[in-house]
Amino acid sequence: MYMVPRDRFGISVLDDFFNNSFFGNDAKVPAMMKTDVSEKGDAMQLDMELPGYDQGNITIDLDKGYLTVTAKKSEDKEQKEGDRVVSQERFTSDCSRSFYVGEDLNENDIKASFDNGVLQITFPKEEKRELPQKKQIAITGKAEEKPDETK
Repeated sequence: MYMVPRDRFGISVLDDFFNNSFFGNDAKVPAMMKTDVSEKGDAMQLDMELPGYDQGNITIDLDKGYLTVTAKKSEDKEQKEGDRVVSQERFTSDCSRSFYVGEDLNENDIKASFDNGVLQITFPKEEKRELPQKKQIAITGKAEEKPDETK
């Protein structure tokens, strides 16, 4: 039995250490891009949290049915000579998320607004397509040999 140190709330003190992206734990949703997806009548709505990002550093691209939101942030603070950073908790980051919205949409179908750190994107729902009924595929005997074309 191994003992894992825990804080006063019973949480492993190693959790934050091993959940760091350095250890390849990329399965987590980026903390800055938490998104709620809602149906609003005949439209879909994405509400994405982007705290601390400026509207000018957010782009939305539509390509082959995928809507991709990219946000960039940099903290370039000018330091005076003789200043020394003791601790720095601000960061520079680029993050993005993609959502499949359907191949029939174009950029005019998509509306976006940004207010108080929340990006809201609205677009029409993809029309439901009639799927063909289940069909069985016949399997024939031995595959025909192709003639040698090098002669």
